[in-house]
Amino acid sequence: MVIELRQQLKLAQQLVMTPQLQMAIKLLQLSRLELQNTIQQELVENPALEEELDTGPEETAGEPAEEPAEPAADDSESKEVSVEETIRDDFDWQNYLDEYNSTGRTKFEIEAREAPQYETFIAQKESLSDHLLWQLLMTLPSEEEELVGSTIIGNINSAGYLELSIEEISRVSTATPDVVQNILSLMQTFDPIGVCARDLSECLLIQAKHLDLINPIVTEIIRNHLHNLENKNYKAVSKALKIGIQDVVSVVNIIKQLEPRPGLQYSAEEPQYITPDIYVYKLEDEYVIMLNDDGMPKLRVNSFYKNAVSNGKEIKGDTKNYLQEKLRSAAWLIRSIHQRQKTIYRTMESIIKFQRDFFDKGIAYLKPMVLRDVAQDIEMHESTISRVTTNKYAYTPQGIFELKYFFNSSINRIHGEAIASASVMEKIRQIIGNENPKKPLSDSKIAEMLSDANINIARRTVAKYREMMRVLPSNKRKQY
Repeated sequence: MVIELRQQLKLAQQLVMTPQLQMAIKLLQLSRLELQNTIQQELVENPALEEELDTGPEETAGEPAEEPAEPAADDSESKEVSVEETIRDDFDWQNYLDEYNSTGRTKFEIEAREAPQYETFIAQKESLSDHLLWQLLMTLPSEEEELVGSTIIGNINSAGYLELSIEEISRVSTATPDVVQNILSLMQTFDPIGVCARDLSECLLIQAKHLDLINPIVTEIIRNHLHNLENKNYKAVSKALKIGIQDVVSVVNIIKQLEPRPGLQYSAEEPQYITPDIYVYKLEDEYVIMLNDDGMPKLRVNSFYKNAVSNGKEIKGDTKNYLQEKLRSAAWLIRSIHQRQKTIYRTMESIIKFQRDFFDKGIAYLKPMVLRDVAQDIEMHESTISRVTTNKYAYTPQGIFELKYFFNSSINRIHGEAIASASVMEKIRQIIGNENPKKPLSDSKIAEMLSDANINIARRTVAKYREMMRVLPSNKRKQY
């Protein structure tokens, strides 16, 4: 056998992830906020990329703004003062000082100085730690007591509960357990009531004592029967305390008014509001799609660097390569953003085509649909549709929905076409909302009612959808 080297020509195809394709895929799956942050980062890092500023209605591209009219030659008041002019020797300094030291001028300066600053109009929410520390200092504590109180405040979580024991606080602050207990008892009377408690029972007891609601039954239920209240096992509480069900219900109604997490009202967490990426409006019999571009900067390639490279100026090799790379990156980013917006528009257009009944009539008319349906309609891959519909929201006549909401599995009917799982969940929600609170419907009964409505699902499927909607089971929904 002879071993030899030989050249061979072979034709093959393979997928190459170019930088432009990688950027397009990355931008496609970003949410609106993430896209804004990415653009701002590119504006900082890429000198060839700049934001296009909005021009006034009278200024157009390529046309300079209108120059102001030249002042008249004989206008003595608008004559520019030259540097060569000097102060006259006969200037009346006394009148000058009297004029600028008059009461009117002084009053104006005082009013301007005493005017409130803009910072006073900015609402800054007080934290729980600052609120408790202020109350502690108002009691004029000693140095040791202030150290113990600061240690307690530093170990309170956002819900207002103390996460250390008396012994641990004593060891950290080098104070005796009796001093720690006295300071803790004092701080448990601070606002908000129930703060500095070590568990839920202590928190509720502090609030009940402050509201003068303490009696043997309330105390016993809070200390030993909270787990029965969680499961609404009122019969066990009634049997243990040897009282009637109505007495237990009366106490439970009192306990429901107490706050289990008193520290949350001082939480610094702000709610995150959803900003739709797409607006869908109905004009006559057609739906109009509008992409939300508010707050999105308009980008363009810097003309200075572009002309410097294209005009063939003498630029050093490394500098020229750097500029060419940044120019390509800027052009790819702009093109990828445009492609992203175009893909989102086409996807929403296809969703409206398939889910026209939903937009016209509501959730009950949502049809089963998968990513493949839209992918085949707009001639794109399913992975592309999956990226487009991730973390994107649409404002519709029926409310604000994530684009993923329109893709759901199908539930077979006894007779007729299949129905979307979201429509079945909405049907279950309506059945539970119309039930008798004293006799809530079980999952089996709900499955029977759905079967009567031509929807064939099992009891365990009803339980699954109920848990997804965060609806309690029938034994916990019962009201006495």
